Amino acid sequence: GRGDIITEVSLMSSHLALPRRGHLDQVLNIFAYLKYILRSKLVLNPAYMNIKEEFADRFNDHAEWFEFYGDVKEEIPDNAPTPYGKPVETTGWVDADHAGDRLTRRSHTGVLLFINSAPIIWYSKKQATIESATFGSEMVALRTALALVKDLRYKLRMMRVPLIGPTLMFGDNKSVVNSASIPEHKITKKHLGICYHAVREAAAQGIWRVGWCKSAHNIANSLTKILSGTVKEKEINKWMYR
Repeated sequence: GRGDIITEVSLMSSHLALPRRGHLDQVLNIFAYLKYILRSKLVLNPAYMNIKEEFADRFNDHAEWFEFYGDVKEEIPDNAPTPYGKPVETTGWVDADHAGDRLTRRSHTGVLLFINSAPIIWYSKKQATIESATFGSEMVALRTALALVKDLRYKLRMMRVPLIGPTLMFGDNKSVVNSASIPEHKITKKHLGICYHAVREAAAQGIWRVGWCKSAHNIANSLTKILSGTVKEKEINKWMYR
């Protein structure tokens, strides 16, 4: 669906079985918004972001993962064709709105993936589990982002598109970023162990690098919560419409 209304549509879809009048009013607000931005254009910029140069200090490129996961490498299909053409870089942002659902207190995940400077995948969905802390919701969101990154990298390879290094993923929770980028980091919450080791092993395999960014610079923020009209327009214009 459309990236600028995907959060609202995701929230409204959870009330399809038993809608109320208030839900209809919110759907009409969505249509009013679509009418307001009728002439906006989606930006698909093929230029490189070169974001690694600007935020080189945000990524731990010298982490030694061998002691923890051995000599693991990214799995490349045996039937993958030979890459051809100009290589592309992949970049992403991930965020979570902890306990954002007032009825169930489930968190909401938002993921945004780019090929070069073009937004390709935007994901906004309520999490399947209820997390008691922000760390848990952000870790679950990062695990979801990993699945999307793997799918994207697989599809690009099968279409003969060369990739430039690992995917660069930004998040605004320092504890989660440290868990995914520092080999010596420990976790005490057993129920998050699968997500924890999945995102770390992906770093060891060279699938991605996870780095920290300020909340104000996390452009996936608009995919996790409902924002006011002015704020939403400002957030969406950072990556989607002009």
